[in-house]
Amino acid sequence: MTIQLKNAVNQREHIQGIRTAKIELVEYGDYQCPSCGDSYLVVKEVLLELGNNVVFIFRNFPLTEIHPDAFDAALAAEAAALQNKFWEMYDLLFQNQAFLSENDLFSYAGRLGLDLERFRQDVQSPALAAKIEADINSGLKSGVGGTPSFYINGEKFDGDWENNGLVEYLKGLV
Repeated sequence: MTIQLKNAVNQREHIQGIRTAKIELVEYGDYQCPSCGDSYLVVKEVLLELGNNVVFIFRNFPLTEIHPDAFDAALAAEAAALQNKFWEMYDLLFQNQAFLSENDLFSYAGRLGLDLERFRQDVQSPALAAKIEADINSGLKSGVGGTPSFYINGEKFDGDWENNGLVEYLKGLV
């Protein structure tokens, strides 16, 4: 029995690519998770190899019990999104996984040219925390048990995403 993505992708999400692409790849991820750091590189390869054939959607799933900075990193990404810099912050967070303290997050915001006072207010916003919680709940309803978790065209992918596994699988769908 396949596990289905319970919450369909909508326009308020973080989307890379063309919404009408043949392949919809959704990842539930955690910015502090080492495996998600590896999958970050895999997703970059997928986007490079498949181009307009794939649309990528990232949803937050911080595992706060084992990654104490993951929720704050997700807040930083969401706050950056409010200033149209989600993907730039997403890249910085995954490229600097070992450095996700509050000072680091503000440093990244400064590096991206964000309005730091607005960023400070936004990372404390209950609305952003609620958005992350909604992503978590969506993941739980969809069968996410750990990160990274991938869904391809609405179905959970349980295959090998490492060692070119995800890239080759998706190439077979084109």
